[in-house]
Amino acid sequence: MGNDRGTELTTLRPEDFDQWWEHLVRAFGGGPSSAEERELDKSLTEFDRSLVVRDGDAIVGTSGAFSFRMTVPGGAVVPTAGVTMVSVAATHRRRGVLTSMMRRLLDDARAKGEPLAALFASEPAIYGRFGYGAATSQISAEIDTGRVTLALPEGADEVRVRYAPPADVLRECEAVYAALVPRRPGMLARMPGWERAGLLDPESEREGASALQCVVAERHGEVTGYARFRTKLGWGPSGHDGTVTLEELAALDPASEAALWRFLFGIDLMTTLEVRGRPVDEAWQHLVSDIRRCLPRLRDAGYVRLVDVDAALAVRTYQAPVDVVLEVEDAFCPWNTGRWRLTGDAKGASCERTDDAADLALSVRELGAAYLGGVTLLSLAAAGRVRELRPGALTEASVAFGSPVAPWISHGF
Repeated sequence: MGNDRGTELTTLRPEDFDQWWEHLVRAFGGGPSSAEERELDKSLTEFDRSLVVRDGDAIVGTSGAFSFRMTVPGGAVVPTAGVTMVSVAATHRRRGVLTSMMRRLLDDARAKGEPLAALFASEPAIYGRFGYGAATSQISAEIDTGRVTLALPEGADEVRVRYAPPADVLRECEAVYAALVPRRPGMLARMPGWERAGLLDPESEREGASALQCVVAERHGEVTGYARFRTKLGWGPSGHDGTVTLEELAALDPASEAALWRFLFGIDLMTTLEVRGRPVDEAWQHLVSDIRRCLPRLRDAGYVRLVDVDAALAVRTYQAPVDVVLEVEDAFCPWNTGRWRLTGDAKGASCERTDDAADLALSVRELGAAYLGGVTLLSLAAAGRVRELRPGALTEASVAFGSPVAPWISHGF
C-alpha cells in the first residue's frame, strides 16, 4: 500500500522490530529504554496490527493496535482497539503519514468487529480530527504524609497488610484486578501477557528508587487488595525526607483500600507519597485530613472513538431512559454519518438508522468524549460542540449517558 508522496505502508515483520523500536524511541525524545522493556513490548506486539511506513529503506512512521476488551457503562466488556506506538519522523510531517496510519487502523478495527478504539495522546491536539474525544481524566498528587492523616472507614482495622515479593503474589493480585474490571467504565480486561507489565522493574529506570515492592491486604484469609510501590530515601536539613511512589493499587472493598493507603502513609523515613494517574473519584481524597496538602492535579487521560456508532451505543446501558435521534457527523469514518435513533435504559439499548427528525446534532468526537459517562453532553453543548434541536432532548440524553462511577482506563498501552 502506498500513497502519492513516495511512502509505503505495510504491516510490521518480526525481523524489523528492532529498527521499528529504535525509530519509536527517537520519536519520543530518544530517552533510554531497557532491554527488559523492549523484550516485553516485543512479546506483546500484535504484528498483524502494527504498521510501518517507509520512505525507501528509512522508517518514517510507526503505529499499532492491541486487541483489548474495555468495560462500558452497564458492565459489558467490549472489544476495543488500543491504538498505540504512533510516531512520525520529524522529516515527514504534513505528508499524510499519520492520516494513512489512522485510516488503516480504524478500517482494521471495523473489520475485526471492534466498535471502539482508545488511546493515550502524547499531544492532545492531534487526535480530534480523527474522531477521538477526551473521555477520561485522572488525578495525581504529592501527599505530605508528615502532616496529612487518614480517617479510616469501619472494618479497616480488621484488614491485615503484609509484604510479599511481587511475582510471588501475582496470581492473587490479578484475581483482584479481574474482579474490579466490570465495576468501572474504561477498565481493561488484562489480556494474556499484560500481567507482566506491572512487574517490569529495570534498575536503569528506577532513578535511585528501590526495586518494586508489594503488599497485599487480606481479610478472613483471602487477598482483597494490593499495592505496588517504590521508596526513595532522602535527607534534608531537618532529617529524613523520603518519597514513596505508588505504581498500582487495587482493592475489592473500602476497608481493604483504606488499609492499603494507611500503610503507604506510614512507611518509616518517608514524608511524601507520590500518586500518579488515579481515578478522579478515588476514596482517599475523602479520607485525608487536608486535601490542599495533597496537591491534587487533574489532567486528561484516555481518548475514545466510536468505530461503529450503532454497535457502540447499543452495547452499553443508560442510567435513565432515553429515546433520542442523534445527527452524527463523521468525516473520517463516513459509515457513521447520519441519523441514529438511540433508545435505552439500565437494562439495555438499541441504535438504528432513521429518517426521523434529529433531536441532537454532534460529531463522533463528542460521542467519544461522552461515551464512558465521564463528560456530560450538557458541558459539551455549553462549549458549542453539541446542538439541541428538540427542547429537552439535551438534558434527557446527558443524564442517560452519565455514569455513577468515574471512568478510568486502568493501565497504559
